[in-house]
Amino acid sequence: MIYLKLFYIFAKIGLFGFGGGMAMLPMIYEGASSFGLITREEFADLVGIAQATPGPIAVNAATYVGYTSAGIPGALAATFGVALPAFVLVNLVCMFLAKFRESRLVEGAFTGIRPVTVGLIASAAVIMAQGAFSALEILPIAIFAAVLLLSWRTKISPIWIVIGAGLVGALFLR
Repeated sequence: MIYLKLFYIFAKIGLFGFGGGMAMLPMIYEGASSFGLITREEFADLVGIAQATPGPIAVNAATYVGYTSAGIPGALAATFGVALPAFVLVNLVCMFLAKFRESRLVEGAFTGIRPVTVGLIASAAVIMAQGAFSALEILPIAIFAAVLLLSWRTKISPIWIVIGAGLVGALFLR
């Protein structure tokens, strides 16, 4: 039964999750937490792992939740659930988009979806912040500020920023 639950949660996310992996994170949190599969703290860990590992964030997150909930079969059910709707929808959209590319209705729909995507990403950031800063400690806040500054004001690769923040956390936040 857990496999069907995982497939259902992530198929729904895959079907309605517009805007990419970051925009899907609030839906992933809500879906997984509503069934008691993840806490805020685990979600903050999930986001870090999903971003630090290669591949799409939504697929990595689905695999993580599925695996922690029901092992390898759970990971497969959740991953298949999140990927199947996107696969089907992209194929359908590709068939019709070329035909309706100049449509004002289609253009208007995309214009309406863009701000939703930004809002969903902001929502994911708030949920992650609640998990990351549950205890107001100086070092996690300093790491956050340093990462924000480095990623915004320098050309340092995000890979090095993640590695550096992970090392600082490993050394000083035990």
